[in-house]
Amino acid sequence: MDKDRTEMDTTEKTEKELPADGGRGEAENRFSQDRTREGHAKHKGRFGAGVLTGMAGMLVIIAAAFGIRSWVIGNSLASSGVSAKDVENKLDVINGLIDEYYLYEDEIDSNALVEGLYSGYTEALGDPYTEYYDEEETQALFESTSGEFSGIGVTMSQGPDGTITVTNIYKDSPADKAGMQVDDILLQVDGKDIQGKDLNTVVSYVKGEKGSEVTLTVLRDNKEVDLTAVRDTIEVQTVDYRMMDGQLGYISVSEFDDVTYEQFKTAMDDLEAQNMQGLIIDLRNNPGGNVDTVTDMLKLLLPEGPIISIKYKNGNTEEMTCDGTNEFKKPLAVLVNGYSASASEIFSGAVQDYGTGTIVGTTTYGKGVVQQLISLGDGTCLKLTIAEYYTPSGRSINGTGVTPDVEIEYKYDENNPDADNQLEKAVEVLREQLNL
Repeated sequence: MDKDRTEMDTTEKTEKELPADGGRGEAENRFSQDRTREGHAKHKGRFGAGVLTGMAGMLVIIAAAFGIRSWVIGNSLASSGVSAKDVENKLDVINGLIDEYYLYEDEIDSNALVEGLYSGYTEALGDPYTEYYDEEETQALFESTSGEFSGIGVTMSQGPDGTITVTNIYKDSPADKAGMQVDDILLQVDGKDIQGKDLNTVVSYVKGEKGSEVTLTVLRDNKEVDLTAVRDTIEVQTVDYRMMDGQLGYISVSEFDDVTYEQFKTAMDDLEAQNMQGLIIDLRNNPGGNVDTVTDMLKLLLPEGPIISIKYKNGNTEEMTCDGTNEFKKPLAVLVNGYSASASEIFSGAVQDYGTGTIVGTTTYGKGVVQQLISLGDGTCLKLTIAEYYTPSGRSINGTGVTPDVEIEYKYDENNPDADNQLEKAVEVLREQLNL
């Protein structure tokens, strides 16, 4: 029986930018600074999940349930007065009409029709976070949760004209070792012309098994350059940090993957070694991730007590706690905005409840429900909403979000694009506490 996984984030990634690597990169877009709330609705491009034990019984239920006749009809539809025979008859009628009248019969993908039954059934629940994943989507989904992938360690973006440009290269990655540079324009992958191809398709050409080679032809300074990279396991950098003026530490967390805890702890240890006097943790545009990861990170900050409680349909409650041995007692500010969701809200909500730090920014997204990723035994899976979570004080933030202690809207300065008035406010908050 496969390990249960619980998803704490389902916000959508909408910017046309992808890491050119296996698993995570090919499967999902990067997060955009200007995503709309509607972008968080159900979409096949959403990824990110965490691990949570329990709910094993559901695997048995779903495994037995897989298929229209044994569960969908036998349980849900029958209870509404619709019989298995009714459904079969209606599908026969629809198929008959398609066979007799459908203009593009030669283009019918029978597998896609079957997958559409499963996908449409779950979508009809009306829950933006419950979703059926086919085999390809499931593989990409589970690969994405670890924060590691097999690829070359480069991020590419596609412009309005279709041009695919290198925007970031991981240090010491295969792409770095092959001599790839930021602003290289990709022309070919293994001799295959990519002109007119969608970014997802191009990235699928770049990805591959660890140890295999890929030759990339790029345009650089109006000259074509061939680069050969050997694919390897790449760890996503979900944490970025630095020491700011006044010995104020800054840690940005883009999402909560399996690899994030160690990256966060390394950042904390390094900043402490540099005599950090205060800390800013930036969770803006962070859609969430692994619940175990975020609770482990909070154990490096919170006093003794509950971190989160999760309440299931059957009334059972699971509580995760902190022993307080690593309580952070220096001035702390946490930056959030409307795209800080789920695990980001667990983090900011707990910090706010304990008074460990000051929440700065705008009200968070408001996703306070938990999804279970359940294997269906044939390479596909179901992501199902199974619980609601509460902050240490017992707050439910579902639909309301976490309201900052210091509210400040982000204002873009066209004369100084690098300016960040929200970060400046967080710095101001810490300096006041430090009497600087």
